[in-house]
Order: sequence, then structure tokens, then C-alpha cells
Amino acid sequence: QVQLVESGGGLVQAGGSLRLSCAASGRTFSVYAMGWFRQAPGKEREFVGAIRWIGGNTYYADSVKGRFTISRDNAKNTMYLQMNSLKPEDTAVYYCAAEKDFSGSYLPLSRQRAYDYWGQGTQVTVSS
Repeated sequence: QVQLVESGGGLVQAGGSLRLSCAASGRTFSVYAMGWFRQAPGKEREFVGAIRWIGGNTYYADSVKGRFTISRDNAKNTMYLQMNSLKPEDTAVYYCAAEKDFSGSYLPLSRQRAYDYWGQGTQVTVSS
């Protein structure tokens, strides 16, 4: 099992920055990749970005490319989402997720069903 704990959400003005953290515990050595998703009220949950734990390859949705950056600290088993140039449309609950190695899902990291573990979610609100 892997447990994920998020922090860093809150209120920020448009154009500002915020950094979210997702700390993993448990069988962290079994993690293949981690990702971020978000869900605004009345909308479907959407892919934000992902990172392979070994190698550090990153992937981003077009809506956040160039503004958001995903990184990880292997020693701390923590993934970060650095959000810059925030817009009101970025307002959503943000979730982190982890995919087990050898999961056999054969799904791309942009798909929710690729992931086996999910965090509790943290609210990000961007005011105009």
C-alpha cells in the first residue's frame, strides 16, 4: 500500500504562484509514476501532469504547459506541483495519484484509471 498526503493549497490572486506537495509513504519503492489531476465544480476531473519516478520524465496537459512544473525529491518521497501565472480557470480541487510498478494497466498517465492510489485532494482558488 501507498499513502499520499497533500499540502499547499489555498487562495491566491490571478498571476500569482503556489506550490503543492504530495508526500508518499508505505511501499514507495513500488511506485512507477505519480500524477496530478484537478476537478472544478460541475466539471469532469482532468489531467494536469505526471512524472515517472525513476528517470523523471514529465508530461503536461496543454492547458498548463509552460506555467506548471512537476518535480520530485526521491529522498523525501515527495512530488511537487509548482504553479505560476495562475488564472481563475485554474480554480479546482487538486489531487495527486500514484501508479504501482508492474500494475499491468497499460494505460497512459493522462488516464485516471492508470493510477492505483489517490490523495485526499486540496482546494486551490484563484481570484480575479
